[in-house]
Amino acid sequence: MKLSTVLTPMSDENLTLAAQCGVTDVVGRYPGTNLDDLLRLRDRIESFGMRLAVIEGYLPIEQIKIGRDDGSEIAAMKSLIRNMQQAGISLLCYNFMAGTDWVRTRVDEPERAGAKVTAFRLADVQHAMSLTANSQQVGTDTITAPELWQNLRGFLRELIPVAEDAGVTLCMHPDDPPLPELLGKARIMNSVENFERLVDLVPSPRNAICFCQGTFATMGVDVPATIRRLGRHIQYVHFRDIRGTRESFVETFHDNGQTDMAAAMRAYRDIGFTGPIRPDHVPQLIGEDDGEPGYTMLGRLFAYGYIRGLIHAT
Repeated sequence: MKLSTVLTPMSDENLTLAAQCGVTDVVGRYPGTNLDDLLRLRDRIESFGMRLAVIEGYLPIEQIKIGRDDGSEIAAMKSLIRNMQQAGISLLCYNFMAGTDWVRTRVDEPERAGAKVTAFRLADVQHAMSLTANSQQVGTDTITAPELWQNLRGFLRELIPVAEDAGVTLCMHPDDPPLPELLGKARIMNSVENFERLVDLVPSPRNAICFCQGTFATMGVDVPATIRRLGRHIQYVHFRDIRGTRESFVETFHDNGQTDMAAAMRAYRDIGFTGPIRPDHVPQLIGEDDGEPGYTMLGRLFAYGYIRGLIHAT
């Protein structure tokens, strides 16, 4: 397994801290369709002794999800995959949440010793869109689950052949929270069975899963057993934990949630997982009140040590 990270911001200081903590793989946000921009990002990360391993976030696929792409979004995605091939980047993480990204209703829930974490309560969801920077509503139209499945099938049929040629693996992130519907739009990546359906839509080693532990935990599943069940389809991991259910949960420190994290790490070993594994949302610690909730650096440093220790122990 390769200890990896997203960095917000991707400053020289944060890059240095990550490298000092043993991180080897960095996750970059969508850089656009210009190959030179991607190469500059790769070269900058490599100058700190790490590698750019994953592209994730802010992808141009919102119109694809709702079936209204005029061809420009799918063309941009194909260009990105081909650019990733030239840059030597092998993983592309995406989600299929129409109208939103991850949604929380609080960003200052108290955790251990007053650290702040994000939380979700379905009863408070109408307030969520103003709280998390990654949550943005795209239009007010509704969309059904069958329509989402149809749009996802078309998306994969267009991109998987390009990904196969380029040696790039597409990894689907689950809906967060994994509800059947949110804000008038259906959700489909919200169960283990639907992830099995995903990989059967277009069977290919390049059609894979981002196993976000916290989101699978909110589904109420046995996390280690689910890791073994999905097995080789897991090519990328978000290692985090929560307490609660899909309707009401709080995020936690890695050592303070409901999942047996050591058992989860053993399960990754058992399935032969060797890919990038990164902390996702982390607690906001003292002195970080001006940072982006879930993405500040001190909590990430704690997570690096915790994950690295589990990797070495299993």
